[in-house]
Amino acid sequence: MLIPSGRVAFYIGNYPIMKYGITMGFAIATAVFLLILFRKKFFEDILEDTILDLSFYVVLGGIIGARLWYVLLNCSYYFSHLSEIIMVNHGGISIHGAILGGITAGFFYVKKNNLNFLRLADLYSLVIPVGQAIGRWGNFFNSEAFGKPCDLFWKMYISPQYRPIEYKNYEYFHPTFLYECIADILIFIILYFFLRKKLQNYNGLLFFSYLIMYSVARLFIEFLRVDSVLNIGSIPVAALVSILIIIISIFFIIFLVKNKAHN
Repeated sequence: MLIPSGRVAFYIGNYPIMKYGITMGFAIATAVFLLILFRKKFFEDILEDTILDLSFYVVLGGIIGARLWYVLLNCSYYFSHLSEIIMVNHGGISIHGAILGGITAGFFYVKKNNLNFLRLADLYSLVIPVGQAIGRWGNFFNSEAFGKPCDLFWKMYISPQYRPIEYKNYEYFHPTFLYECIADILIFIILYFFLRKKLQNYNGLLFFSYLIMYSVARLFIEFLRVDSVLNIGSIPVAALVSILIIIISIFFIIFLVKNKAHN
């Protein structure tokens, strides 16, 4: 059984240092460390300074995108509380927004510096799942990103103040944050140990393979969650976005393979 240990790690004066923020910082630091390591081993044509500079913009774009996407999905609230839009410390970010924001920032940086976007995207696709796997534990400390009630031995206890109204009488829920963490680890294993060598001559295929695998995992997990930000009918928007990403990624894989064959 999983029991969250509280949101605050410690205080500096009266200011709380949140476990979520520490977890995210560790996730980013680990991802950057792995980027440098994998660059030396498999992407020697890419300069280390490029990775460090690009990572700054990718992280910044990811944070901005994660917040803006969440605000967009909750526009009815935030349009009436404009000052809350920048209050990231109050919670409210989205992984799909982070991915979109990171890709957008990275794309503009790469184009400005005449770099190979797909080559760099392949490198980043090896470390993003690791960062996501670590970052999901921030959801654990926040008692969020959990699923429907369950009584399995790996169930997650949720305090009453964090339970949705319709589940107030339930104590234990699916730890969907953990399911996604495990899925991210499996994605990394598949990319690193099985696909990396096979796809090394096809720039971009590793990146789009990551997008497909993550979106498939998220699609299944999303229907277990009870805290989807927005639904269209009974379908979570996150599930619809995942389907769209899968379709677009398959299209690009087919295009890249055909283009490589013609060359």
